[in-house]
Amino acid sequence: MDDFIIIGGGIAGISAAARLSEHGTCRVLEREAHLAYHSSGRSAALYEENYGSPSTIALAKAGRADWYDFLAGVLSPRGFMLLCLRGEETQFDADRRHMDLTEISMAEAQARVPILDLQEVLRAACSTTAQDIDTDMMLQRFAKLLRRNGGVIETHQSVQAIQKIAGGWQVTCEEQTFTARRLINAAGAWGDEIAALAGLAPIGLTPMRRSVARLAAPGGHDPSTWPMLFGPGERWYAKADAGALIVSLAEETPSPPMDAWPDDHDLAEALARYQDYVTEEVTRPISSWAGLRTFAPDRNLVLGAAPQEESFIWAVGQGGYGFFTAPAASQLVAASALGRKPQLTAEIVAQLSPARFVA
Repeated sequence: MDDFIIIGGGIAGISAAARLSEHGTCRVLEREAHLAYHSSGRSAALYEENYGSPSTIALAKAGRADWYDFLAGVLSPRGFMLLCLRGEETQFDADRRHMDLTEISMAEAQARVPILDLQEVLRAACSTTAQDIDTDMMLQRFAKLLRRNGGVIETHQSVQAIQKIAGGWQVTCEEQTFTARRLINAAGAWGDEIAALAGLAPIGLTPMRRSVARLAAPGGHDPSTWPMLFGPGERWYAKADAGALIVSLAEETPSPPMDAWPDDHDLAEALARYQDYVTEEVTRPISSWAGLRTFAPDRNLVLGAAPQEESFIWAVGQGGYGFFTAPAASQLVAASALGRKPQLTAEIVAQLSPARFVA
């Protein structure tokens, strides 16, 4: 019997497994052929401490030390810029205050992003603290730690049944059965399904589809040094990516748990919104994809032991914040599984605890 089984090989599962591997035997069960197949492998990850809900911001700040130690080299400078057309001033000012952005002149904005249309874009504000996350490097850093401590990653393991047994859990996949004393549910969009198999009440997770178009570098420019661009209210975003530009509507369309595919209407609307801010004509996308961002009802992450069964640990509901919260989130999950006091404040732990959904 293992000490810990972690269901899900995205960043939430691998980071939690890496932490727990220092305290016992760990086994990660991933249904796909490789790690990070779904949401974690389709993330336009950005690290910005002042982005998200109060509990998300608290997690980002609590994990700060890891970025300069265990995860050194994973971050690289990016920054982001909030843009404003006529009629968007109220939302622009609200976003600027919430994210503590610095307003800059339009001449400075165009110097940073030369394709901005100054006849249409009236205001800009920026952050220089936002950084790109090398998602593959980060995932592999945690996976390496897990393996170094004797942890095992099992791919092609689709969970079919879960049973509570004496001293732990039995997890049955299509061809193999595994047992462990503690079970960590890091199944992302499938989190409620895993809970149901274990005989526990669902939280009410909602997977949301987001479609992304990839454009050739606009006008022959090199966008590699451009900040990430946002419209007020996050109605769209654009971000440099390996010599090209990815553009998204930043939509949240409810979806069943699945291997998501992009929606043509959403892609077209995203490109139309982006076009309103720039001088270069939008070209046909060179590729597109979609991913699922899964939210709890209150849109905070769900991290901690199930109130009905302390040996079942939730690590779900990342809602697009999985990578930049992972350093601290994985520490909280490990503390819950080990029965230790978390490093976060009691108020933040309560905001993240699955106990908040118990009537």
